[in-house]
Amino acid sequence: MVQGTGSSVGKSTLVAGLARAFTRRGLRVRPFKPQNMSNNAAVTAEGGEIGRAQALQARACGVRPTVDMNPVLLKPQGETGAQLVVRGQVRNSLGARDYQKRKDTLLPVVVESFQRLAEQADLVLVEGAGSASEINLRARDIANMGFAEAVNAPVVLVGDIDRGGVIASLVGTQVVLPPEDAARIKGFIVNRMRGDISLFYDGMDFIVQRTGWTALGLVPDLPAVRTLPAEDAADLLTNLTARRTTPPVYISVHNGDDNAQHPLRIAIPLLPLIANFDDLDPLCAEPGVHILPVQRGQRLPECDLVLLPGSKGTLADLATFRAEGWADDLTAHLARGGHVMGLCGGYQMLGQTVADPLGTEGPSGAAPGLGLLGVKTVLSDDKHLEDTSGTVAGTEAPVSGYEMHIGRTTGPDRARPLLVLNGEGEGAISASGQVYGTYLHGVFGHRAARMALLARAGGAAFQPGGVWYEASLPEHHDTVVEQALDRLADHLEAHVDLDALLTLATVPEYKTLTPKESCLS
Repeated sequence: MVQGTGSSVGKSTLVAGLARAFTRRGLRVRPFKPQNMSNNAAVTAEGGEIGRAQALQARACGVRPTVDMNPVLLKPQGETGAQLVVRGQVRNSLGARDYQKRKDTLLPVVVESFQRLAEQADLVLVEGAGSASEINLRARDIANMGFAEAVNAPVVLVGDIDRGGVIASLVGTQVVLPPEDAARIKGFIVNRMRGDISLFYDGMDFIVQRTGWTALGLVPDLPAVRTLPAEDAADLLTNLTARRTTPPVYISVHNGDDNAQHPLRIAIPLLPLIANFDDLDPLCAEPGVHILPVQRGQRLPECDLVLLPGSKGTLADLATFRAEGWADDLTAHLARGGHVMGLCGGYQMLGQTVADPLGTEGPSGAAPGLGLLGVKTVLSDDKHLEDTSGTVAGTEAPVSGYEMHIGRTTGPDRARPLLVLNGEGEGAISASGQVYGTYLHGVFGHRAARMALLARAGGAAFQPGGVWYEASLPEHHDTVVEQALDRLADHLEAHVDLDALLTLATVPEYKTLTPKESCLS
């Protein structure tokens, strides 16, 4: 089990890289995360949903993701509440304190999922959540040491040197843990070292001397991992900034009366409940695109396209959008001839109204939408989860991805669909052609589809023969992800003692669980 000294120390990425490295050695590897908290989710083969990080780790293992890889998923809906997803299906929404009381009923569910994976695998790589030293949550823990105890899993602790204080965070974790939990930690990895790694050799020795743990690796920072899907919204701004085209490249091409063709500028408002934001990854890889992330307190900049990503709370994020003054900015943007695109929750916001009569995503209620598309949305407790494929409407450009949304959107602008999926029109386009939306996540994955959609806002440079169209990139962004996983595995082969890691792995011996009513009952 890979645990961390805190959130965002690189656990998910390390597990993905280890999964690829051990799979290349011929082992049957499976990823597992007992409890995840993320609004970046993926659809599984069974029609359930799990954290996007576990779907990436499954890809690293060369297998399709299943709900057993992440049996408990929490999707935040505000500061103190979340939607509870168990084995891929939504159960209910509850506050943080209520969830803490309910966690012990989830442990049998988590262990059962783990057992099923273990039966299929030579090696299961278990990822913890947050910090291993959250002793205030230890009593009912299912995410870190509570799970390690249940399956008798040895633990490897990861610290992030780039954040500072890595020696104190690693040694301090041992200090604050109960002795029986501290004894489960067998080794440690220091992640994201920048510069000359030899400068931290003495630091590694100090940690070994103070803890008695095995030093398993000092891992240099690897920029290639920033092309992998991020798990947490907290990392989104950093990743968008690091991966966008920097600096923007200006190329002179003939474009009507204007010979100065700049990259397409896409402004992305970073709303508090942004979800499924790996939709943006293919755009970050495009040389003809310049991403402009917009934080709260900033105005929408002049750009070619404003892209509203998915949201876990459409009404709440719509209220924030208005409060930031971005609705007025959109009006000015459209008056300048700019375009607006919405994905899933962003698509819902662009319509005339959004109603949540059952309080599915928060307090029940309704609000006017941004009024830019002739559609209306009513949210319900029936969640639509489906992998699907088709084309960009009016073209032969292929699209594929998944739908993951609550509610139904209707209205006259759906007569002008943005996509054709399974033979039927999907999404909507305004009468002016400047505003459009879709429920399809992954819509930018195929490069031909990406070019067709960007051409709608960017003109000739993204059409066949255009300067950006002719740039050499893989046909699908999945190839970029695969290449990054291979580079990550190579990197870990060079900087982590994989043989020593394997010697730590044990056949699980399950503790006797007190029978409790399962939350599935």
